[in-house]
Amino acid sequence: MLFSPSGGVTWLVVFLGNPGPRYEGTRHNAGFMAGDALAKDKGVAISRARFRALTATLELEGEKVMLMKPQTYMNLSGDAVSQAVKYYKIPPEHVLVVSDEVSLPIGKLRVRAKGSAGGHNGLKSIIASLGTESFPRIRIGVGAPPHPDYDMADWVLSSFKNQDAEDMAKAARRAAEAVQCYIKNGAERTMNLYN
Repeated sequence: MLFSPSGGVTWLVVFLGNPGPRYEGTRHNAGFMAGDALAKDKGVAISRARFRALTATLELEGEKVMLMKPQTYMNLSGDAVSQAVKYYKIPPEHVLVVSDEVSLPIGKLRVRAKGSAGGHNGLKSIIASLGTESFPRIRIGVGAPPHPDYDMADWVLSSFKNQDAEDMAKAARRAAEAVQCYIKNGAERTMNLYN
């Protein structure tokens, strides 16, 4: 069954990252990598400029879903999200955010129905713009800095190399699967399968 284009979007899936070639393949762009993996799998391009983001709209698991890659830089991600949420009147529990997570080993996923920003500027911005922490998220482990004195900004803007890059490509594909599972089956089943 194909959805009619006039029907509203029922889910917003937000893949976090920083726009531009300079940030491609960096730890902070793990969300973008998952978005690209899902788009490739579904034969769509996240390329339509709307809501200060690149977007694609498609049907997933019988729902009309907008995939979004904000183009505002990480710390302003909430601007793009709040515009789409207001326009389509999407409830927070249908705003699924995919982001990087330094406190998880490379490639490990953590699915949650809600929670704090945990120091992540993109999540902080979305929490501020939605006025709630009650939206689901899938966090993709990008590993912790090699030592405590390492500058966190330098770390999250560093690129994956060799085996890490391979592990991240696999994790991006798993995160794309987890997105579809979440929309179809909800939080509990997705957590059981992917955490």
